[in-house]
Amino acid sequence: MTARPEQPGGGRGDRPRLPVPRPGMWATVQAAVRPLLITAGLITAYYLLPLDSRGAGAASVILALGLLGVGLVFAWEIRAIMRSPYPRLRAVEALVATLALFLMLFSCAYYILDSTTTGSFNEPLTRTDALYFTLSTFSTVGYGDIVARSQAARLVTMIQMSCGLLLAGIALRVLTGAVTAGLLRKHSAEPGRTAGTDDGASDGSESSESSDDSGGPGRDVEP
Repeated sequence: MTARPEQPGGGRGDRPRLPVPRPGMWATVQAAVRPLLITAGLITAYYLLPLDSRGAGAASVILALGLLGVGLVFAWEIRAIMRSPYPRLRAVEALVATLALFLMLFSCAYYILDSTTTGSFNEPLTRTDALYFTLSTFSTVGYGDIVARSQAARLVTMIQMSCGLLLAGIALRVLTGAVTAGLLRKHSAEPGRTAGTDDGASDGSESSESSDDSGGPGRDVEP
């Protein structure tokens, strides 16, 4: 009796894995350099912008507009990830750019708040102190050397904590979904890959079944 050829992966219930495009050297270099340039540009702008002359309400205005800007940048990055030929590299760029903008935004808010409202913190803040407090709050380290004292400063700190949790949880999940969608889009856009594989598998299955039904070549059929 002729043995039926076993199909590769058949009967195992394994889900087919999408082929992951391998980026070239230039794409990898760009993915590493662009986030560094964006971060360096934001830090430079943070230290050079004239934040000292802002009024008391400037912190809340900058914070509100900045959070809106972070959301718009994140939405644009999600769209770019889904259309990128290398979604995973693009997701790394998006995460670094969004995180750098988020941290610089709250650093500006803390610095303006302290310079316009005396006693907002337990000590006067320089720009470096404000950036340090933002990083320690985001990382939930909380050394306790700089403490928010006024109600406004504590409110801004709570907003940063809440937005930081959203950024660490929901944003990472959205980025992962965008990477998967980008890989699916790239895989489906390749002509004949899925169709050719399915047709080949079906042809092999039909030929093996026909061979079994006919009894195989050279086999005598009893009357």
